[in-house]
Amino acid sequence: MAPESVLTMKNVGKSYYGTRVLKGIDLDIKPGEIHGIVGENGAGKSTLMNILFGMSVIHSTGGFEGSIEVDGQPVNIMSPEEAMALGIGMVHQEFMLLPNFTLTENIKLNREVLKPNAVSRVFGENLKSLDFDIMNKDARKALDRLHIDIEEYTTVAGLPVGHMQFTEIARELDKTNLKVLVFDEPTAVLTESEADHLLQAMKEIAADGIAILFITHRLDEIITVCDNITVLRDGALVKRRAKAETDVFELAELMVGSRIGEMSSRSKALAADKTVMELRNLVVDMPGERVRGVDLDVREGEILGIGGLAGQGKIGIANGIMGLFPSTGDVRLAGEPLPLNSPKTSMARGLAYVSEDRRGVGLLLDSSIELNIVFSAAQNQNQFIRRWGPLSQLDNEAIRKHALKNIKELDIRCTGPTQLVRRLSGGNQQKVCIARALTMNPTVLLVSEPTRGIDVGAKRIVLDTLRQLNEELGMTIVMTSSELGELRSICDRIAIVTDGRVAGILEPDDSDMNFGLLMSGQPAEKGA
Repeated sequence: MAPESVLTMKNVGKSYYGTRVLKGIDLDIKPGEIHGIVGENGAGKSTLMNILFGMSVIHSTGGFEGSIEVDGQPVNIMSPEEAMALGIGMVHQEFMLLPNFTLTENIKLNREVLKPNAVSRVFGENLKSLDFDIMNKDARKALDRLHIDIEEYTTVAGLPVGHMQFTEIARELDKTNLKVLVFDEPTAVLTESEADHLLQAMKEIAADGIAILFITHRLDEIITVCDNITVLRDGALVKRRAKAETDVFELAELMVGSRIGEMSSRSKALAADKTVMELRNLVVDMPGERVRGVDLDVREGEILGIGGLAGQGKIGIANGIMGLFPSTGDVRLAGEPLPLNSPKTSMARGLAYVSEDRRGVGLLLDSSIELNIVFSAAQNQNQFIRRWGPLSQLDNEAIRKHALKNIKELDIRCTGPTQLVRRLSGGNQQKVCIARALTMNPTVLLVSEPTRGIDVGAKRIVLDTLRQLNEELGMTIVMTSSELGELRSICDRIAIVTDGRVAGILEPDDSDMNFGLLMSGQPAEKGA
């Protein structure tokens, strides 16, 4: 008789150098169950999953307390290889793909299918060839399971981040002994439509008897797809709920320990309609997010939202303005032409950018928090520099003071300003990116997916910070987001991008129908 539970974790605890990060966590999951785990950054979710997956950071720091059982049998998982051998798979929040390899090669990595050839028949099996026919069929099957219509022989480099995430998931689905699959923020890089596809695929995977641990900050997804939900806060298990017993508002309250109200809608009236930035026929060659001729005016002092589905070009607009991808067209800032394809010029003219790719573009991962915060301002504006004639050096005292101020105001959870950014959680890394951009004192702040991978409490801090910068300092902000609710809560106007062009501009309180029509390429209904 098969055991009732496929995975059981009992009284799991963990300390790092005297700091208690997990406090007696119990977890039980049955075959075919989708179990949600929610909590703010620092709640202990990642540490719990690192223990389950046998990550070296756990065992190199004294191991953990408690026990783990798989199919009712005690196990001692000392490495990811042992976890995978037991049928435990994990889709990590940060990508682990080889960019110059195809989707098939990434999906089948370390599980390649070989076939004999003339040379191997003479000199031995080590000279067998890769059987790409079978490998491509396996990869196609895994991708189809996720409803992804992209060729398996496509190279990963240059793909949109959403397709990269689906490739990570397909790699796990290709494994034959999979019993438990951990999703760590799988929809953080996906648009709403892509996330809906993934949630449906998760239900189908669970229907095959595979247990799923689903970690996400998107509480509506938890309610939509999960059977049971575990809430963690400050390393402790706060509550376990069946989906039918809870709702989004209770989960948010349990996560942060206080009642969370709905974000207030935007009601500020602009004092004037002065245009601070004009885009005319902007074309950006960003793979997966190509812009095909955008015309758009940004008013001084507003928060302009840019929304749309994945691959339609919304993310390419800011990347093109900042010169990160080849661009053509006419961009004017305060009435003066802005040369394209030059990040240095864009920053010198008063633009600052928070990229959607925080690890690839936004951060110096092996440098300190304080250096990351001031780096762009020091390099491009000569801030935080002491000079003695031809000699100069960084003003470490001013840097430390400025970093501490930003750490406090943005609630960057860290051990101090000298901590390496690589060791921060994803949400706190994003806050460092925002602090770096704000240090530039920009005329126009471009932010792309500013709350990606950030929990409910931190998300509110980031959005409130953007609102405060706009209202108190008059800063003009252009915010690109896949979260329509966020755009409607903070923006004065929202431009919907479809097929690389602006399909229309709506007020935040416009009808859901009009937003849906524009996103699908249809004209909005007047008066709706």
